[in-house]
Amino acid sequence: MELKHAKRLRGTLSVPGDKSISHRAVMFGAISKGKTEITNFLQGADCLSTISCFRKMGIEIENKKESVLVYGKGLHGLSAPTSELDAGNSGTTTRLISGILAGQNFSSRLSGDDSIQKRPMERILSPLAAMGANVTSCAGNGCAPLLFCPSKLHGIDWVSPVASAQVKSCILLAGLYADGVTSVLEPALSRNHTERMLFAFGAKVSTEGFRVSVLPSPDLMGQKVDVAGDISSAAYFIAAGLLVPDSELLIENVGINPTRDGMIKTVLAMGGNLKKLNERIVSGEPVCDLLVSSSRLSGTEIGGDLIPTLIDEIPILAILAAFADGTTVIKDAAELKVKESNRIETIAENLRRMGVFVEQTDDGMRIEGNPDGLHAADFDSFHDHRIAMSFAVAALALPDGCTMKHADCVNISYPDFYGSLYGLIDG
Repeated sequence: MELKHAKRLRGTLSVPGDKSISHRAVMFGAISKGKTEITNFLQGADCLSTISCFRKMGIEIENKKESVLVYGKGLHGLSAPTSELDAGNSGTTTRLISGILAGQNFSSRLSGDDSIQKRPMERILSPLAAMGANVTSCAGNGCAPLLFCPSKLHGIDWVSPVASAQVKSCILLAGLYADGVTSVLEPALSRNHTERMLFAFGAKVSTEGFRVSVLPSPDLMGQKVDVAGDISSAAYFIAAGLLVPDSELLIENVGINPTRDGMIKTVLAMGGNLKKLNERIVSGEPVCDLLVSSSRLSGTEIGGDLIPTLIDEIPILAILAAFADGTTVIKDAAELKVKESNRIETIAENLRRMGVFVEQTDDGMRIEGNPDGLHAADFDSFHDHRIAMSFAVAALALPDGCTMKHADCVNISYPDFYGSLYGLIDG
């Protein structure tokens, strides 16, 4: 695909609904009693995989595009699927639904595409085993396909070695089916959409510092969920507005949950012109409009407790680092190696193609900004949607002539990404 260069960007836009919240709204609606209505649902391939899995377990779900209606059957209302559950490319679907499947009185098999079958699942298999779950990796390598058989679950107090919302959520969802209190203690606070939404649906959830606990067997009731705009999707437009000269963009209805706002904090630390307007609460989540304009950026350090709040935004932050004055250091982000691609490698490879000096480390990278010496390049997404979107944004501020291999992988999270991005080009 030929990528476009832009002299200026202007306009107002809304980004698709938050992927994390969209997944959870379907899952929690399915195991609740009554109807759950979801508006601004993300119609990406990952979230559609979640819908498909629950339909196979007997849940009626109407996808009307403007809203998704989930007719839940309660905590114990799922039925045995007649075929393998397919999570597609979605790590969120795979890890979260595993907590629910572990508590069922029927057997099921869960898998996904080639990428999912290489992603590590031992991080959820270990706590599930500690709870008494009967779940095995069919290939014996700690990856999907996973086979679940009925078992009696016990409450546990799990100390997680990683700050991962997917691991935490898997354990908490299994805890709904356990015989006692289930707690998860993280080394840092990961995104807390599960805790917020479970509470809204009627679960007894408590939080103390980095520890979250849930009581078993709640009466979950269907809710109305208006999904906030995904800050991970907004991140590409924030970056575009910062990098392209003489630009100003207003991005409306963006979720700014404090466990997800690391992108905003980092942009401000780099000297970016970014303002939060019209702050409000929507369906229990903080939301605002973001006004962004062209900026001269400086390098920064990204690490520590900040990493869980921006792990999905590191590819686009690496683009900002390439155009910034000075050095940017990204550390404590070894999780990048087990995403849809090894993002330490794929980010570095593409940055080098456009003339950036990058030093890879085991848990991140060191990027030497080169704002006045960058050139057009032929990029490869490596079938990773966040890599594709990040380097499409880079191309806006590079000379003409950039291309992207496997550009259509953006359908995973943002099917209309290129139309939205190129629709902002002004002149």
